[in-house]
Amino acid sequence: MIIALDAMGGDHAPGPIVAGAVHAVAADPQLSVMLVGDQSQVEPLLERAAHRDRLHLFHCTQAVGMEESPVVALRKKPDNSISRCWQLLAQQKVEGIVSAGNTGAMVAGGLFLKRYLKNVRRPGIAAVMPTVKGPCVLIDVGANVSPKPEHLFQYGVMGSIFARHILQRPQPKIGLMNVGSEEAKGHDLAKETNALFNASTLRSQFVGNVEGRDIHRGDVDVVVCDGFVGNVVLKTSEGVFDFTMKMVFRELLASLDAERDKAKLALEALIHRYDYSAFGGAPLLGIDGVCIICHGSSGERAITNALAVAASYARAHLNELIVKELEASPPAASEE
Repeated sequence: MIIALDAMGGDHAPGPIVAGAVHAVAADPQLSVMLVGDQSQVEPLLERAAHRDRLHLFHCTQAVGMEESPVVALRKKPDNSISRCWQLLAQQKVEGIVSAGNTGAMVAGGLFLKRYLKNVRRPGIAAVMPTVKGPCVLIDVGANVSPKPEHLFQYGVMGSIFARHILQRPQPKIGLMNVGSEEAKGHDLAKETNALFNASTLRSQFVGNVEGRDIHRGDVDVVVCDGFVGNVVLKTSEGVFDFTMKMVFRELLASLDAERDKAKLALEALIHRYDYSAFGGAPLLGIDGVCIICHGSSGERAITNALAVAASYARAHLNELIVKELEASPPAASEE
């Protein structure tokens, strides 16, 4: 199995990106990584790497900056690492791609190629969120900010399959993000999407509307929303977690004496467990292949985990299950 890794993507590339690839192949003897990036920058980082025979290099001369306009950058920089990753996937030279680079460019690269799975209207980014009852899936978190009801319904289908086979939820519960739990709440998009779920084969799994506070309670395994709301929820959750942990550190440690060191270790373990890097990255579901989008500040731990997720996704043949499930679902109410 070969996964292409955007070696130039991320706030700290290429150092921790390459280091993450080195750790990933050491942990998985059946995994090979194709590092896509500037040879002059990447190759020196591989000089002392173990398992060098499973760390390949695909040279390209350009990279998309984190602040650049995705569409403009992809057009003006044809030899960029993100586009080259997508081309390798389209040519079936790799089974998946991973990047911590410009998220907009990653999504745009997939949209340009339009390599969607059969019957998929729009791909969606699925983020794994921590809850008190184990992780859940939030989809979409940024790929589609103006969806139609059938797009959101398909996100529920894809999220359910991901929860079942990756998060090991035998009967995933699906909730639709809304401003209230009542069925009549929300705008037309929410009401029409609610009706699609209730008229589908997923109605036994669909619990109806859920609110933002329900996510981390673990009341559902899949939370469906549009990309604008999902992105705000994701980043707000990250910010609140970071703020809360800093305040807990400051207030709790200041009040302790003899047990200070033990408390510090316990808090660090908690942060380590629920930090975004523990989940690696978010899959872009609905494309023909595997695509994992990582946080821009990803370090080697996050990249290592993202490559492991990409490999497990491919081995689980989730795309085949998504195609099969969508074929059994009701036809979309409207075209693009």
